[in-house]
Amino acid sequence: MLGALVKSIFGSSNERYVKSLDKIVGQINAFEPVLEAMSDEELAAQTPKFREMLANGSTLDDLLPEAFATVRETSKRVFGMRHFDVQLIGGMVLHRGEIAEMRTGEGKTLVATTATYLNALEGKGVHVVTVNDYLARRDAEQMEKLHGFLGLTVGVIVPNLNEWERREAYAADITYGTNNEFGFDYLRDNMKHERSQMVQRPFNFAIVDEVDSILIDEARTPLIISGPTDDKSELYVQVDAIVKQLVPEDYEADEKTKNISLTEDGVEKAERMLEAAGLLEGSNLYDVENTQVVHHLDQALKAVVMFKRDTDYIVKDDKVVIIDEFTGRMMDGRRWSNGLHQAVEAKEGVRIEPENQTLASITFQNYFRMYPKLSGMTGTAATEAGEFYDIYKMNVVTIPTNVPVQRIDEEDEFYKNTLDKFAAIAKLIREKNEKGQPVLVGTVSIEKSELLSDFLNKEGVKHSVLNARFHEMEAHIVAQAGSLGAVTIATNMAGRGTDIQLGGNIEFRVEDELRDMAEGPERDAALAKIKAEVAEQKRLVLEAGGLCVIGTERHESRRIDNQLRGRSGRQGDPGMSKFYLCLEDDLLRIFGPDTLFSKMMNNNLADGEAIGSKWLSKAIETAQKKVEARNYEVRKQVVEYDDVMNDQRKVIYEQRADIMDAETVDDVVLDMRHDTVNAIVADACPQGSYPEHWKVDELKERAKDVLGIDIPLDAWIEEDGLEPDEIEERISAMADAHMNEKMAKDDPAIWRQIEKSILLDRLDHYWKEHLATLDALRQVVFLRAYAQKTPINEYKQEAFSLFERMLDTIREDVTRIISVSELRMPEPVQLPELPDFLTGHIDPFTGLDNSNDGDGSALNPELFGSFAGSPQGVTDGVPAAADGAGPDGDPFAGLEISRNAPCPCGSGNKYKHCHGALV
Repeated sequence: MLGALVKSIFGSSNERYVKSLDKIVGQINAFEPVLEAMSDEELAAQTPKFREMLANGSTLDDLLPEAFATVRETSKRVFGMRHFDVQLIGGMVLHRGEIAEMRTGEGKTLVATTATYLNALEGKGVHVVTVNDYLARRDAEQMEKLHGFLGLTVGVIVPNLNEWERREAYAADITYGTNNEFGFDYLRDNMKHERSQMVQRPFNFAIVDEVDSILIDEARTPLIISGPTDDKSELYVQVDAIVKQLVPEDYEADEKTKNISLTEDGVEKAERMLEAAGLLEGSNLYDVENTQVVHHLDQALKAVVMFKRDTDYIVKDDKVVIIDEFTGRMMDGRRWSNGLHQAVEAKEGVRIEPENQTLASITFQNYFRMYPKLSGMTGTAATEAGEFYDIYKMNVVTIPTNVPVQRIDEEDEFYKNTLDKFAAIAKLIREKNEKGQPVLVGTVSIEKSELLSDFLNKEGVKHSVLNARFHEMEAHIVAQAGSLGAVTIATNMAGRGTDIQLGGNIEFRVEDELRDMAEGPERDAALAKIKAEVAEQKRLVLEAGGLCVIGTERHESRRIDNQLRGRSGRQGDPGMSKFYLCLEDDLLRIFGPDTLFSKMMNNNLADGEAIGSKWLSKAIETAQKKVEARNYEVRKQVVEYDDVMNDQRKVIYEQRADIMDAETVDDVVLDMRHDTVNAIVADACPQGSYPEHWKVDELKERAKDVLGIDIPLDAWIEEDGLEPDEIEERISAMADAHMNEKMAKDDPAIWRQIEKSILLDRLDHYWKEHLATLDALRQVVFLRAYAQKTPINEYKQEAFSLFERMLDTIREDVTRIISVSELRMPEPVQLPELPDFLTGHIDPFTGLDNSNDGDGSALNPELFGSFAGSPQGVTDGVPAAADGAGPDGDPFAGLEISRNAPCPCGSGNKYKHCHGALV
């Protein structure tokens, strides 16, 4: 009560914060008359002036008012657009490392120019992150006109660039690119062997466009770079043979979730068989040494018991082919991850394909948290404000619209079943279409889009269907969704980042219709005609009520619903939005079939009848909040597990960087050698033990094997009566002398290169093995919950122990190689080239690859010409073949496309399994 009273008098905390920025807006506006009087050359000279001020001790905050005013004046001259005051406020929010929530149509791309320009003045680089490469290209090309005017360089990071092009793009003052490309470049950089090979600069400042999509929706699945691993075919066959000897009493299976675990008797039985096969270290299956074996056993159990032939998969041409559980279609080229596919191959006795092993991985949460300053912008972030602060420490600031919103949000309508609901939607669309009002329909899946399309065809309504796969094509169609009588069906990601302007988008029409027309009177006349047509259409659309947005069902997140609503009512335009729901919707099934809600709906509604109720809408919102909370917990769990690996990743990557930057690593190698001596002596001669209990022969053997020296240990003990620490000193001295003698024979420069190369090679090798072990550990650690232990705590302890063991192994292996090996090469070691890795965006719990979900990397826009804003550019979700190429030809031949990259045709298959298949 008191809080509501205070809010009514003083406004909300968000309103007070935004109001506090008005003072700075006033300072920015005060520079406008001075800047307007400048020539273009004088305006461009502002940039060197600002940089000189920074060099003399000024801060970015000191420069902000004049720098923002400079950007606004430049925008007026370059684009003919003047930043509104609310856009300046949005820029200040971005500069402060916060999230600017601005409604659709408020010009977020232009807002970002103020913060990017100001922060780029330092010369440390600014990254602008977008959801797909079409938007990255588009924004870079458009905003380069403004930034280039002011003397700043702009780069863009998209798929299929070579290393030199990437390095140039990152060296620019401002770099546009997709979240996936930035993340994969970071991982690839930390697999290279020389600093000069790396493409990225140190992190500085990033602005994430559509921040909710990138940092929330895509944050559950980490980025993973993988490569072929050692052949483990024999291990899969051995474990498969053991699992097939188990009986149903030895395990507990959950058919619904496809989870399976051994009973106590099953564990004991498996231990004895694994021990007999020589696959078990010690006698306890769940010792940390047996993590990999437990993982293989778990996958083999799933393969044998849970996965059924001709239901989950078929065997065709000596291969296991997955069957899609929803469509029943074969999924050629797709493989289960984490060794499950290999386990099924072993079960069926077919050829076991090599397993891809994780070489590097990172979550978006941990990648973006490396930026010293991170900010974002979107139309919908307030519902996830808590998560943004908890994970990224970013506040969400809601920026008021430039013009008050006039959109009318109508109450939801509820129906008994999907057919009744879609019939009602089609009827409403036909009514709106008859009076010329444009309609945008949001669906949750391609399947629902096609169903609605069938209904509209029966109603005789012309429409376009989009599915969020071909971003450039769909941007052109979505841009015209506000045209008179247009009906557009889109999934929630389709065309995102493109404004829907009432009457149509002049810019896109010019690009589509006048692209090949030369400058001159004829083109000027055509341009004038387009502008007149758009103006007349806008007048008619406004009379018809503006854009009508229809949601075919509620999404799991209120934020996605708000994104759809926000398409209408741009810049004070009139409009309306309405959602249609039924009992068969995914979200409504949360209530269950036996609830009072569903009984009431079934008993009181006739076929085709609808009800609207604030109570029902409130119940739906409550369900959405529950689902949002559950999804947050899932993402939080991913972060918790990756945080463990992230601490270790930082240590390894920092160590690699130090090695690459150092002229010599003599001191590192020396420390490793002494630590190895310490470990060898401590293992053979424990402190406080009697000499007769020491493992003398073992110590001599290990000194020979690891250090390349013969030690007179018996004499030291008998004649000198040495203690373990004295033995350690003598062995270290002998090992140092041995290495000095060896290195004196050759060019020191060669040895320095060899030491660096060996260090990096062993570091990478064991880090790769460590990642594989952690992957396996994460899959099985949940079983510890049965012993009343917290899985994440168990994971942390085991991971730390494994990491310590890995570091010990690296020290010993590096010492062995350098001490025992003989130099026989006349030239310095050539650094290896990085192979063509497989990149993926893989769910760590299900193994599903989400690499192409909402990502534009499958589309190379240069392959397809103008789409003329027409839905005819899409045929069953795949663009028509370029240059008339049929299914037997490769329209992409000659282009530099990785064989593991998604095929540019958009099929979702890898290039090598699609148009790039070898004939």
